[in-house]
Amino acid sequence: MMELVMTMAIVVILGTIAIPGFKFVTSSNRISTEVNGLLGDIQLARSQAVKEGLPVTICTSSSPYTGCTNTDWQLGWIVFLDTNGNKAVEAGEVVIRTQPAFGGTDTFAATPSTFHALTFNRMGYAPTGVANAVNITLHDSTSNTSWTRCVAINPIGSTVTEKFGDGTPSCN
Repeated sequence: MMELVMTMAIVVILGTIAIPGFKFVTSSNRISTEVNGLLGDIQLARSQAVKEGLPVTICTSSSPYTGCTNTDWQLGWIVFLDTNGNKAVEAGEVVIRTQPAFGGTDTFAATPSTFHALTFNRMGYAPTGVANAVNITLHDSTSNTSWTRCVAINPIGSTVTEKFGDGTPSCN
């Protein structure tokens, strides 16, 4: 009986230590997956623009294959061959990739809030139209700043991921 009580005590102690660590691992993995998904699709858009020699747009879209919508990035996005560069899916323009809405409660919003599309030209540049970098910021459901990540897009369309407090303007 004493051995059973000691075994249970050890299991409880190890569980108490392991559960917070497991939360860290799962949150970190989820955040990395979401940020890297957007970053990868931005890089795909750029490489396809260079490869095809035509404009390629990545834009927010809450309804894949139907076109761009002025929504937040966590509701999904599409990458498409934008032959006329007007940031709208039209007849004959191929949707290359779609990203559905996030399943959880994480938020992915741009600063400035009007930034909903990025079009790369045939040389791989994507002018953002603003003087500073554009940040697309991912906040987890707890709004814990240690989980906050940004995809920063500079004025010519080059991208990088940042942690909370990094970059100009600051990832926040």
